[in-house]
Amino acid sequence: LRVRDLSFSYDGQAPVLRELCMHAAKGEIIGIVGESGCGKSTFLKLLLRFWQKTGGDIAYNDTDIDGINTDSLLDNVTMVSQSTYLFDESIEENLRIAKPGATQEELESACRMAAVHDFILTLPDGYRTQVGALGDHLSAGEKQRIGLARAFLRGSELILLDEPTSNVDSINEGIILRALRQQKNKKSIILVSHRASTMAIADRVYKVENGKMKEVQGL
Repeated sequence: LRVRDLSFSYDGQAPVLRELCMHAAKGEIIGIVGESGCGKSTFLKLLLRFWQKTGGDIAYNDTDIDGINTDSLLDNVTMVSQSTYLFDESIEENLRIAKPGATQEELESACRMAAVHDFILTLPDGYRTQVGALGDHLSAGEKQRIGLARAFLRGSELILLDEPTSNVDSINEGIILRALRQQKNKKSIILVSHRASTMAIADRVYKVENGKMKEVQGL
């Protein structure tokens, strides 16, 4: 991933992001930090073309994002947002959204990496437990870990993580971060977080401030 002079405005006038530059190679975990509301989540959404950039370039493997069809883009990039949306189905069916043909072994492996497998086994029906409308039978942290399991199951080469451990305790955070480190040689990972403990696994860190982005040495 390479971003050059990326700018964005909601109304075409007041800039939210201005001339951002960054790059991420395969095998890297890139951290992004900044105050709440500074544009970190907006930046991730631009990388998936949820919104159209105002100026600059976003390129995947030297191909401009505007030249990549939506299906191909979504096949190769996975985003885990702060809020995980679940359907009123079983945990298993909610996981299979990421990979419909996944085996039970693949489901369980992804859930172990997301530190949610042991919890699922404590439920009355295990992986067949119904999560309720919008997953209201589960806590915010449990839903967040299922969202991470989806990302691991999907297997995209670029993963965008927006505050992936914000609702997770320190023990499960450690399991998740270890899994991310183990996966990073196969992927590029962009990691947005306000937690210093989460950001500790980043190879390089960028800070977003006043609409600009710069690489920083430590937090």
